[in-house]
Amino acid sequence: MASPVQLDLFMQRHGLAGYETLIARADRDPDWFWPAVMAFHDLKFFKPFDKVLDVSRGIEWPQWCVGGTTNLAYNCMERALARGSADKPVIFWEGEDGEARAWSYGRLAGEAEHAAAGLKRLGIGEGDVVGIYMPFLPETIAAFLAITRLGAIALPMFSGFGPQAVIERLSDAEAKAVVTVDVTYRRGKPIAMAAIIDEASPSLPALQHVVVVARHPDRPEGKRLWWHDLVAAQEPCPAAEVAADAPAMIVYTSGTTGKPKGTVHSHCGFMTKAALDFGIILDLTPQDRLLWLSDMGWLTGPILAVAVPLVGASMVLAEGTPDFPDQGRLWRLAQDHEVSFLGVAPTMVRNFIQQPPEVVAGFDLAALRVTASTGEPWTPEAWNWFLEHVCKGRAPILNYSGGTEIGGGILAGTMLHRDLPPCAFAGPIPGMGAAVVDESGRPLPRGEVGELALTVPSIGLSRGLWHAPERFIETYWSKVPGLWIHGDFASIDKAGNWYVHGRSDDTIKIAGKRTGPSEIEAALLGTGKVAEAAVIGVPDALKGSAVVCVCVPARDVAATPELADSLKQAVVAALGASFRPKAIAFVGAVPKTRSMKIMRRVVRSIWLGEPVGDLSGLVNPEAVDDLEAAVATMRKG
Repeated sequence: MASPVQLDLFMQRHGLAGYETLIARADRDPDWFWPAVMAFHDLKFFKPFDKVLDVSRGIEWPQWCVGGTTNLAYNCMERALARGSADKPVIFWEGEDGEARAWSYGRLAGEAEHAAAGLKRLGIGEGDVVGIYMPFLPETIAAFLAITRLGAIALPMFSGFGPQAVIERLSDAEAKAVVTVDVTYRRGKPIAMAAIIDEASPSLPALQHVVVVARHPDRPEGKRLWWHDLVAAQEPCPAAEVAADAPAMIVYTSGTTGKPKGTVHSHCGFMTKAALDFGIILDLTPQDRLLWLSDMGWLTGPILAVAVPLVGASMVLAEGTPDFPDQGRLWRLAQDHEVSFLGVAPTMVRNFIQQPPEVVAGFDLAALRVTASTGEPWTPEAWNWFLEHVCKGRAPILNYSGGTEIGGGILAGTMLHRDLPPCAFAGPIPGMGAAVVDESGRPLPRGEVGELALTVPSIGLSRGLWHAPERFIETYWSKVPGLWIHGDFASIDKAGNWYVHGRSDDTIKIAGKRTGPSEIEAALLGTGKVAEAAVIGVPDALKGSAVVCVCVPARDVAATPELADSLKQAVVAALGASFRPKAIAFVGAVPKTRSMKIMRRVVRSIWLGEPVGDLSGLVNPEAVDDLEAAVATMRKG
């Protein structure tokens, strides 16, 4: 018998007739909505708050759960133990080298508490920043919960960062400690992560302690402060009672331009937003096993660390990539662990399409009941392929879009909207006040593309940027006073379905016409001859701007002049002659962030011969060299 849909249960509890009614009431009445979410999940406060929301300092600086105290880690662990889940599996983990481990809720709670006690012995306390520089391991989740348990501030970092990127973030945050691992594996190569911290340490005067998880604790090498020694004393460490809106975490954005931005997330804000997004909107339940291959340094990592134990579900963690050591690794993980909730990125799916069809067909994914996606906008081809070959009519795709600064999502699909058109969202997540507006902030009619904006404060929103309040206002609140402008193009169709069309700062204006790169990329991908595409606008003496396309040919498709000509014709057929590409370059991969978003500003900089800026967020830095070589070859030709 199918479990009841959590969103439906929430609406029934409050006598709401439908999703649009819920959105309207939530946006209008935050004093009702956010406590209702907390009550639905029985979130605990040591001291009840006096006021849900205080905007006396302005809409840009809301204060939440005023007068209350709580602790994010307490809500993740003590609540799980109190409901009798000590022996229930919470983490199933697989290393790239085949090593496998499973932790129960009791093991995770004990490890996190003992690690918190160990950090406390080192002098770490409330308000201190502690970095997490690790791939997905069971200890990664324990470290996050240990840090927040103390009232310290967790700083998760992408496990693929080099020394300079680590220095930038730990230095900006003035981190007193960092937890890392001696070695991890990525596509068969050992990466000495602790050695990278060693290289960075002389540039970090505030850094006092480096705790190292031994990948093989029975044979640790060298004199270090080892994780297994830190937790060995098994001392009790009660969760710190902290102000509900106190910082729990800093997550740095990829740094599209200039210095990476440190978004600040609070105890009450991050846990309540995770409980809403995953425990109500995306329908994660205690019966689910969730697999979302990601990294702790991208927001999905901390969300999983919080949402799964808050709800009482289980998670499957894996080191490395979805297609190594074999193409079917993701599907094998889903099959072997009977995954019921699978998270993907559309860019990842487009790569799967290039695999031989028998790869995914060889696995039994019958346990799947929900799939969710975030990252780059979908294309219809990838959406339909995924529905047919992975979901197979059983599981819907719940499209989910937001950002690091949001603490989760702005738009989403739901289990009550199972038959959405390709690439669509059911609508805004309640409590976000989402709207599509023109450049002056006026709401646009259905069918028109505009800026995605937030019109009300949201509990999950970043509490500013770490040590940079002016930059926070300039980046998000200055374009239209009183509105959060997210930087995405969006639209609503006549049926009320929402769409995201890519970054508004990637806009291409040609001969007086404006479009986002995703429309042109969709035309290229729709030919079936291209696996990936990045489209940019470059200066043009005649049109003002011209289109340049960087494409990865599909499997068994040769990069020839004839292919380039056919792709140009496909763009003309889709968007008109004004958008005929000026040039098409073929590469092996396009630069992408760790969240699988295409770094178009890097593509544009390389094409124009300009400095590429911050590359620390790239998951595939080798793509930069590939593109530079392709551009140089085209210019010689």
